[in-house]
Amino acid sequence: MAISLYDISVANYLQTLDAVTGFLAKGEQFARDNNELDLAKIVDTRLRPDMLPFRFQLISVYHHSLGAINGIKDGLFGPPPAMPDLDYAGLQKLVGDAAIELRAMAREDVDGLEGRAIKFKAGKFEIPFTAEHFVLSFSLPNFYFHATTAYDMLRIAGVPLGKMDFLGNMRVAS
Repeated sequence: MAISLYDISVANYLQTLDAVTGFLAKGEQFARDNNELDLAKIVDTRLRPDMLPFRFQLISVYHHSLGAINGIKDGLFGPPPAMPDLDYAGLQKLVGDAAIELRAMAREDVDGLEGRAIKFKAGKFEIPFTAEHFVLSFSLPNFYFHATTAYDMLRIAGVPLGKMDFLGNMRVAS
């Protein structure tokens, strides 16, 4: 069986976006049940002073999923656009909106983008890709990095998360 652009992109994005939605909900529940987690503070939390905050991690999850597919359509992808200072609920909505929009995409429309040229551009710096290589070597690694970092920030804050919370609903043989 051949694997398609939809399979390597949208299917993977949705699995992890759903998992992120789940662990964000667990974080919200943990904050309600315990006075030790302030969601207003978590959005500004950083693992290290030189790393970007929780808020940016989730904006990047959005950007490297839905934004990646839109970038392939447009032929151009860059760093995440400036966004308002979203609160925890706003970040949850952003992640949920990405999943909703990706679910609305037809498999044949995404697969129709196979082989398309896309350029990553940041200032004068450019990297040319094909759609498949962009997803496999740039988008997915960034997507997983930022999802993992957000997971780790909640875990360090005491939210009781485990590996299954990150893996989400795997696509298993039926």
